[in-house]
Amino acid sequence: MKRTPRRALCLALALLSLAAPLCAQDYPVKPIRLIVPFAPGGGTDIVGRLIAQRLTELVGQTVVVDNRAGAGGVIGADVVAKAPPDGYTLLMGTPGPLTINPHLMKSMPYDTLRDFTPIALATVSPFILVVHPALPVRSAKELIALAKAKPDALNYGSAGNGSVGHLAGEQLAALAGIKIVHIPYKGSSLALTDLLAGQLQLMVENLPTVLPHIKAGKIRALAVGTRQRSALMPELPPLDEAGVPGYVASTASGVLGPARMPAAVVSRLNRDIVRVLQAADVKERLSGQGLEGMGSTPAQYTAHLRDELGRYGRIVKAAAITPQ
Repeated sequence: MKRTPRRALCLALALLSLAAPLCAQDYPVKPIRLIVPFAPGGGTDIVGRLIAQRLTELVGQTVVVDNRAGAGGVIGADVVAKAPPDGYTLLMGTPGPLTINPHLMKSMPYDTLRDFTPIALATVSPFILVVHPALPVRSAKELIALAKAKPDALNYGSAGNGSVGHLAGEQLAALAGIKIVHIPYKGSSLALTDLLAGQLQLMVENLPTVLPHIKAGKIRALAVGTRQRSALMPELPPLDEAGVPGYVASTASGVLGPARMPAAVVSRLNRDIVRVLQAADVKERLSGQGLEGMGSTPAQYTAHLRDELGRYGRIVKAAAITPQ
């Protein structure tokens, strides 16, 4: 009996399932589109372009970054949710479109856990509790004590209602049992300007945004929002250990595809993306941006998304933040 060639067998399986390609060795055979759901130049775009460049070298096909900004990332994410599940349309995902907006928008065009295939967690950036140097506190416990002694006397700023910084501040208030006043801005840079000027007393903000000012001594860092100490600022204790048990605040990015992608293609993409993120020079470049390169299994990334969805849902409900 004549042996069926491997490539012919793969083709036959693909035609039978109508879900080509099923064989990882035949993928990819054309360019891959990586959708970044935000404008060029931002943190997500920088990570997406770095992954796209290195992934191009590994897979032998061009990985093209496609910026589809709008609706807090929902427009770009929806393009991926509705794309063919063949591995040629991927998403650079972040909390906004995946785990925050589902709790803040009255209607969503997709379900995060149902309509996407998580492939790999890419980066994590801790949120940092920072204060103006004039505030007489040098630890999270001292800040909490001051806030309890003076309810509603301390203001914190964020990039806007429903932003990660807003929810991070609300979580701090709820878990620490304090009352602080939220001041929303149209972007974290505007809030940071007022913090530097002393118009705000504190922020819980993404590390890349505040790191240069911490190094310059213009603001004081008290704690990190990740469960463990950050490799980027190991001297800072986690808020979970510094008087606010259960506290978690960070922003993560990852690569996803549409639901029902072939397992072989998911495995191939995961393997190559993890290789990219674990490269020493990539880790160094990400660290310079205030990001920790991760890499995970699809199951680990799925668990991360499920955990975030639950946590942000609880914060939004507790703070009575109204859906838009």
